[in-house]
Amino acid sequence: MLFQQHQSMDERVETGQACMLKLALEMPALVDEMDDAVAKDYAAMPERLYLIGKGGEVVYKGGMGPMFFRPAEWEAEIEAYLAR
Repeated sequence: MLFQQHQSMDERVETGQACMLKLALEMPALVDEMDDAVAKDYAAMPERLYLIGKGGEVVYKGGMGPMFFRPAEWEAEIEAYLAR
């Protein structure tokens, strides 16, 4: 394990930033609260991409990574959604 279990939101954000840099991700990313409520609600482990519509509906739910983690597919869904 490269990182210790987070003890604070600051540590969690710092780890997220390190991962974004290491993976050279250009997409926006959010960090879940310490209770992992979003991860639990959306079954986001180990990683998963979602597109949430303006009304709060799930417009796109990507597969679980790393095998089904497809940022290009997610980006195409975002573009299609915005074009509607």
